[in-house]
Amino acid sequence: MEKRETSWGSVSKWYGGIVGEKGHFFHQTLVIPGALRLLDIKNGDRILDVACGQGVLARRLPGEVSYTGVDMARGLIDEAKRMDKNKKHKYIVADVTKSIPAEEKYNKAAILLALQNIKEPDKTIKLVSEKLDKSGKMLIVLNHPCFRIPRQSSWENDPKNKLQYRRINRYMSPLEIPINMHPGDRNSPVTWSFHLPIEEYSKMLFDNGFLIEKIEEWTSDKESVGKMAKSENRARDEFPMFMAILAIKK
Repeated sequence: MEKRETSWGSVSKWYGGIVGEKGHFFHQTLVIPGALRLLDIKNGDRILDVACGQGVLARRLPGEVSYTGVDMARGLIDEAKRMDKNKKHKYIVADVTKSIPAEEKYNKAAILLALQNIKEPDKTIKLVSEKLDKSGKMLIVLNHPCFRIPRQSSWENDPKNKLQYRRINRYMSPLEIPINMHPGDRNSPVTWSFHLPIEEYSKMLFDNGFLIEKIEEWTSDKESVGKMAKSENRARDEFPMFMAILAIKK
C-alpha cells in the first residue's frame, strides 16, 4: 500500500479546539477514568503516553507521577506544553513507528484512541516494549475494532421489530480509511484510520513480548430522547464504542 501522511499536524489547531484542556466528552466520561483505573496509576509511577496529542491524560495524573508524552504533531505537543506546568512532565516530538527518543524506562504506558491512526502499529508496540520494565503494563484504547469501523459500520433501524441494530459491512480485512475532518469541504484535510481485526492486535502484542491481562468493552453513556429513545438507548448499551486492552510485558 502506498505511504500515507498520518501526522495530525495539519489538523492540530482544529483538534485542539475540539478536545480542549479537559478532553472531549468521551475522554472525560470513559477513556481517561478507565485508563487511570486499569493502569492503577499512583504517585511514583513512570508513565509513557504514546501519540499523546495535547496531553489530556497528563493533566489528570497524580502530581508525583513522572510522565513523558510523545507525538509526531508538533502543534499538538506545543499545545500540551502550554497547558502543562508540572515539572515532572516532558514532551517529545517523534514518529512513534521509528523511535521513542527517551532515555529512561517506564513501568506503565498508554496509547489512547491513537493506535488505529498509526499505519504500522506493530512497530509502535515494539518500541513501547523496549521502553517498559519487565512486568510493565501497557493500555491500548481503540475505537471498537468490530463495531466502530469508519465507512464500514452504521446504525440501521428495523421498524417491524422496533429495533436499532449495528450493521457491519467488513471486518476481517485490513483497511485504510480516509477521514475528512470537515465533511462537505472539498479542501478538507484528511486523516487516516487503519482498521485491523482484533486477532491482529492480539498477535502483534504476543510477538512483541506482551500477554493480554484484561479486555474491557466500553459503551457510550449518552442517552437519546424522543420516540426512538428506547431502541436507541438499548442499542447503545449493546454495541460498545471502545475497546480497552491491558497487556503486561513478559
